[in-house]
Amino acid sequence: MATNKVLGTGFLHYLESKKNLAGSACGVLGLGLTLTGAAGAYWPAVVAGLYGVGALAAPPERPEPPEPEGPTEQLNGVREQFGRLREYVAEVELPAPAEGRLGDLMELYAALLEPGWVADVLAGEPESVHALSRAIELDVPECVDTYNRTRWWTRLTPGGESPERHLERQLSLLSEEAERVTADLREAEARRQQTHTTYLEERGQHS
Repeated sequence: MATNKVLGTGFLHYLESKKNLAGSACGVLGLGLTLTGAAGAYWPAVVAGLYGVGALAAPPERPEPPEPEGPTEQLNGVREQFGRLREYVAEVELPAPAEGRLGDLMELYAALLEPGWVADVLAGEPESVHALSRAIELDVPECVDTYNRTRWWTRLTPGGESPERHLERQLSLLSEEAERVTADLREAEARRQQTHTTYLEERGQHS
C-alpha cells in the first residue's frame, strides 16, 4: 500500500512538471501534423518522438528551498549540542580551578537552555542564540582539547607558559561572554516591562 501511494504521488508530480507540460505541447503539435496528413502512417512515432524532444528540452525542476528553522528548532539544536558537550567534559580531567570555572559555566548554560520562559526569551534574541551555540559547539571543546594536547607536550619539554593558565583565561572569557548574554536577556525583559508600564500610563490618560 505504501509503495503504491509513493508511486501515485510521483506520477501526479510528473504530470505537473515542466517536462510533461513541454512534452505534451510538442505532442499536440505532432497530432496537428497527423491531422494534416504530414505525419503519414508513422504518426504514433512522430507524436511520441515530439513528446520526448519536448520533455528533454524542458529545464529541470528546481528543488524547493528548505524552510528556515524557527527559533524553537534552533534552540533545540543548541540543546542537543549542549548534551554532547556535557558527555565530552565528563570524561576529561582538568585542574581544580579550571574544573570549578567550567562547572559554573556549564550550570549557566543549562539554566539558559532549560525549557521555560527563560528559553523563550532567549529564542527571541538571535544574536544570543548564536553566541551560545558557538561557545557550546566550538569554543568550550576547543579549550579543553587544546589544554590536554598542550599539557602532553609540556610534560615532554617543560617550560613556557602554563597550559593551566591559558585554560583558566579562556574559560574566564567564555564566562564573561555568557554573563553578557544573560545581561542582554535581562535588559530585554526590563524593556518589555517598561513598555507595558508606558502603555498602561497612556491608556489611563485616555480613559
